[in-house]
Amino acid sequence: MNRAYTLAFVALLALLPLIPATPEFWITQLNYIGLSSLVVIGLVVLTGVGGLTSFGQAAFVGMGAYTTAYLTTALGWSPWLTLPLCLTVVGVIAYGLGVVTLRLSGHYLPLSTIAWGLSFFYLFGNMEAFGKYDGIAGVEPLSLFGWSLASGRGIYYLIWGLALAAVWATRNLLDSRPGRAIRALKGGAGMAESFGVDTASYKVVIFVYAALLAGISGWLYAHMQRAVSPSPFGLNYGIEYLFMAVIGGAGHVWGAILGSTVVLVLKDQIQNWVPRLFDTTANLEMIVFGVLLVVVLQYARDGLWPYVQRLAGARAGRRAARGGEEPPEAPPLPQRPRPTEGEVVLEVEAIRKEFGGLVAVNDIGFRVRAGEIVGLIGPNGAGKSTTFNLITGVLPATCGEVRFLGKRISGLSARAIARLGVGRSFQHVQLLPGMSVLENVALGAHLRSNVGVVAGALHSERAREAALLHEASRQLQRVGLGDYLHEQAGNLALGQQRILEIARALAADPVLLLLDEPAAGLRYKEKQELAAVLSQLRAEGMSILLVEHDMEFVMRITNHLVVMDFGTKLAEGPPVEIQSSPVVLEAYLGGVDEELAHG
Repeated sequence: MNRAYTLAFVALLALLPLIPATPEFWITQLNYIGLSSLVVIGLVVLTGVGGLTSFGQAAFVGMGAYTTAYLTTALGWSPWLTLPLCLTVVGVIAYGLGVVTLRLSGHYLPLSTIAWGLSFFYLFGNMEAFGKYDGIAGVEPLSLFGWSLASGRGIYYLIWGLALAAVWATRNLLDSRPGRAIRALKGGAGMAESFGVDTASYKVVIFVYAALLAGISGWLYAHMQRAVSPSPFGLNYGIEYLFMAVIGGAGHVWGAILGSTVVLVLKDQIQNWVPRLFDTTANLEMIVFGVLLVVVLQYARDGLWPYVQRLAGARAGRRAARGGEEPPEAPPLPQRPRPTEGEVVLEVEAIRKEFGGLVAVNDIGFRVRAGEIVGLIGPNGAGKSTTFNLITGVLPATCGEVRFLGKRISGLSARAIARLGVGRSFQHVQLLPGMSVLENVALGAHLRSNVGVVAGALHSERAREAALLHEASRQLQRVGLGDYLHEQAGNLALGQQRILEIARALAADPVLLLLDEPAAGLRYKEKQELAAVLSQLRAEGMSILLVEHDMEFVMRITNHLVVMDFGTKLAEGPPVEIQSSPVVLEAYLGGVDEELAHG
């Protein structure tokens, strides 16, 4: 949101309770909107950004509410002292649930959240200590410096202060190093693993983060209502929170407040008007919400918030497309030591990959030395990309061994191999199209910083973040994309996207660079520029292994070639020998490259 509009919104929120003419109902409604917004902000991170659907957030609200209600009524605790324990209880339970349920994928994950959400609802209603379905009454109201927060106007500022703090912290988090990793979970998890992102851990992190925000909402709810019972923490409320996230804009933090407002105002109006229009007391709001959700998904899949942005004249999702300001100067990131020229960097010995009865890679072996470019060539289906995936840990080898700088890496995860200094691009471009070019490259430097979730949310990592962005900018300038720093990656042409992948790999400070068809889709001039970049990297001591179909490009820049056919190594040697090899010409290169051999 534009800063001026943000300030105006905050000022309006602050002034409303001070105006005597403001109806008490408005204050109560705004309090419920603020409580719901806390839960929905967590869902924006979990579902809208992270791609993990949960119907069980109402259960975490209940945990926070019941924990403080029990401690204040049964044990006489101060309400403020119960908040840390509420967060501890919610966090521990969420961590346990996350470790178990986030291993599931597809429709199994949301089904599992329904299952444990229902379980907690019935647990709340059957525990003697919690008053069963009657709940707990007489919860002590909050007070601050002698000022009672028992009234709606009294607790209003605390609710909205925490809600706006959650917006601030969440926006900070998503714009940080861990935020880029979180944004990669939805549609780019495999790619992110290849740059050292522990995607499984980040899934648990955002699951706990969303649960903690829901727990804070529950704590506030208990002291605002001064009573808790199971009914507000059932599955229907879990579905309602998801409605709010989707209608507001599941990928937009401010959309959480918009969605909460729309749903709760509509809910109230439906409850007022339906009995008058249809002469019924039936609960019909869920039907209306269902229709509304279908309409939003059909005509506004990103929710209502992008429309609000456009009406306000704000730029949604990115800064200036071209010519945006470069990141500020920052100290260079540390670089790993480079092997001496000619030292063996990669040794592949008799690696084999079987898919059932199909042998995709058949006992392939070769070496890559420091300061040389090795080409892996062969017709489509020869097993080149599979060989890449075996080297980088994306696929496990059936047998054989891969060593990097003398250390065995076969059997290690893609994340562990990336940590050692292996960078890569992909046969099919794998970028995060909704993120800027600069942010995509900064994701490649993930392992070169140690900024955590708390530092990101509290905005305390600016110096380290500046260093990451400066490194990303440097690599983009290096490959000729310096004019596109703030452009969305999905808006680039295919050739530019391939070069962007190389910049992202370079940001990881690799010793060995694996490029899978980097020249595919590039125009002649772009290929010349790419060849110049790769030649410069070789001169700097970089080791490069590349797969490529453009024979003119390969013959011009490589020191050594390995030819594959049907998963086996057909030939190996300098480009001049490969060009003139009768076996290779017959099996792969064909007439086009016979001309190369004689030309």
